[in-house]
Amino acid sequence: MFWIDDVAQQINKAFPDKEEIIIRDEKTASGRVHVGSLRGVAIHGVLAEALIQLGRKVTFYYEINDCDPMDGLPVYLDQNAYRPYMGKPLNAVPAPNELGKPPSTPTATNNFARYFGNEFVEVIAKLGFNAQIVWSSDFYHEGRYNGWIEKACAHPDKVREIYQKISGSEKSEEWNPLQIVCEKCGKVGTTTVTEFNGKEAIYNCEPNKVTWAQGCGYQGKVSPFNGRGKLPWKMEWAVKWAALPVDVEGSGKDHNASGGSHEVSEAICKEILGAKVPFNIPYEFFLFGGAKMSASKGLGATAKEVSEMMPPELLRFLMIRTRPNQPIDFNIEGDTIPRLYDNHDECAAIYFGQKTDTPDLGRAFYFAQMDPQNIPARYFSRFSRVAFMVQIPHLSITKEVEKLKGITLTPEDKKELEDRVAYARRWLDEFASDQAKFQIQTEIPVSAASLDSEQKKFLQAIATLLQENPSLSGEELHSKIHELKKASPLEAREAFGAIYQALLGKDSGPQAGWFLEALDRTFVIERFKAIN
Repeated sequence: MFWIDDVAQQINKAFPDKEEIIIRDEKTASGRVHVGSLRGVAIHGVLAEALIQLGRKVTFYYEINDCDPMDGLPVYLDQNAYRPYMGKPLNAVPAPNELGKPPSTPTATNNFARYFGNEFVEVIAKLGFNAQIVWSSDFYHEGRYNGWIEKACAHPDKVREIYQKISGSEKSEEWNPLQIVCEKCGKVGTTTVTEFNGKEAIYNCEPNKVTWAQGCGYQGKVSPFNGRGKLPWKMEWAVKWAALPVDVEGSGKDHNASGGSHEVSEAICKEILGAKVPFNIPYEFFLFGGAKMSASKGLGATAKEVSEMMPPELLRFLMIRTRPNQPIDFNIEGDTIPRLYDNHDECAAIYFGQKTDTPDLGRAFYFAQMDPQNIPARYFSRFSRVAFMVQIPHLSITKEVEKLKGITLTPEDKKELEDRVAYARRWLDEFASDQAKFQIQTEIPVSAASLDSEQKKFLQAIATLLQENPSLSGEELHSKIHELKKASPLEAREAFGAIYQALLGKDSGPQAGWFLEALDRTFVIERFKAIN
């Protein structure tokens, strides 16, 4: 059974009597959102889809956290311009302009968090996930958390005990699980609540509380409700579970470590708030070349960038084909995308009944589709071959693909091919290795003069082969060229290198048979004969 179906059935059994299942996920809008954050979106999104197919009513909330303090400066922003905003809630930090500097005073709908959060929301919509977007600040300001804040802060000693017992974090006797947005400087990352009577909190804005922001020294007393106060992360997470309430919410490997934030929030949820802990789906990291992605350090492609370099179905496929408990290692460059297309097409063949092995993988293709209820059968031309064909001048790609299919392309086939041609061109322009790229030289390359006599004889033999057998297919031609190579004293690298030097001016290129088949035969024959 494919993992999505397996987990969906577990959730279905866990909530047999619930009229509506609430699924939730979130992301802090602290900068450009890297593509790794889409893994959580995809896991929750496809599970919502699977549960709906099981006849359940489901709402998938995706929350953009815009209340956390700015505690790190992304490397792509003007460091000096943004330094004064360190410690302020992200919704109170100005959105960057084209120079990376903050513009005018932020508003509720135009601020740092909205700028980067909305960019990510657009990607979520582009991938077809039906998420109800909510903003943390709205829930705080609407008073949705007021009662929970009061309940959470009623027993600070018990909260401190949980922190110490589970994570080993020692909190002083004056520590309270609450922070206040300073009435004077507007910072939240620098304040400490020293007393809370259930109605008002006494707090200090400490100049040296953290290394990344400086408080103003103000001391005040204020109600923490309706957005004036904010809960610390682990307490806040538990409150968010209880307030909706949430039935299903997975989280990353780092949160699920022993003594980690999920375990602390679980205890708070059960022991302090008296609420149920959501069904958890722990998932592994999304790696970039073996390293965990970091939005603030600029490590890894952003979700927006990756969403523009491949079709939404392929990006969905990337996120869901691997079980949550296994990492995904993605490198935007090289042959990663062609291999991803190949894997996608293999699963499509299983789904359409063209292959019968590992039938569960057909579900990976199914859930990758934007509209699983309407999946047209279509011909998938191999992406690497499309990328090869777009580099051949004056080649009719449609006709070549029709040769491969054996019959006329359907409208669905043509639409799929058009998409692959567009994405292949972008991949070649921005991400492909030099080995995958080539350009047919209109004149004999200067480097071809270095070919030795045996290499030149090899080219003459291929020219003769092409003259005598004008109708050879790419596969047949490839086989014949290998026979010529075996009959010569040349090593494979020397033999095929001669072909590529004669036509491309480089030592490597596409598979020789299909390459020569795609070129004008007369042009190839004349070029090879001219090198003697």
